[in-house]
Amino acid sequence: MTAIMCGRFTASFEFREIKVRYKLQSDLPLLPRRYNIAPSQEVPVIIQNGGKNELKIMRWGLVPSWAPDRSIANRMINARAESITEKPSFRRLVESRRCLIPADGFYEWRREGSGKVPMWFHLKKKEPFAFAGLWDVWRDVEGEILHSFTVITTVPNALLRRIHNRMPVIFDPLQARQWLDPRLSTRDADIAAVLAPFPSELMESHDVSPLVNKPELDSSDCINPISDAQLRLV
Repeated sequence: MTAIMCGRFTASFEFREIKVRYKLQSDLPLLPRRYNIAPSQEVPVIIQNGGKNELKIMRWGLVPSWAPDRSIANRMINARAESITEKPSFRRLVESRRCLIPADGFYEWRREGSGKVPMWFHLKKKEPFAFAGLWDVWRDVEGEILHSFTVITTVPNALLRRIHNRMPVIFDPLQARQWLDPRLSTRDADIAAVLAPFPSELMESHDVSPLVNKPELDSSDCINPISDAQLRLV
């Protein structure tokens, strides 16, 4: 089992679908369907600003406000749910900079022989959901501002357990509203309860093409099911 999770995901829906779902107050920019989102790329993220939910473009890979440079982002694409209330750098963000990352699936790789087979995990209804995240603002010495985020991970549910020892925290619309609510208790036990694994019976997965291994490839071919016979031909 590898240590990084989640390291690639999809947002293959029309973004207007999420405007009502997450009560976004402003008009959405024209955003393309995404089938292979990778760290360091810019991603639409939902935050609460002045009591209203808004969509903001941020870079995946957290650069905390205190970081001396941007290189730390490569090590902070994920944050462990079990430790975010313990580490000072995350604790501050849990209190005031929680976010949602709209998605409809994510990839993980299953070991098979000497290789790995990519798999796409999604809800059985194939509807959009949101990852739990934290965000921050970093400024360089010249005053340039960078907004960035990290995806929170937790212990795996039954579906993921056979593949990986982590899974991203997935929210339905009700849980998502709770995560953004500034009244949310940030006591350790309360945060732990919110960041629980998503029910495995509501999810499913299938093997996909190794095309997803290349971040520059971003098409629906990345999520299409692939058979064992097709895998042997790749």
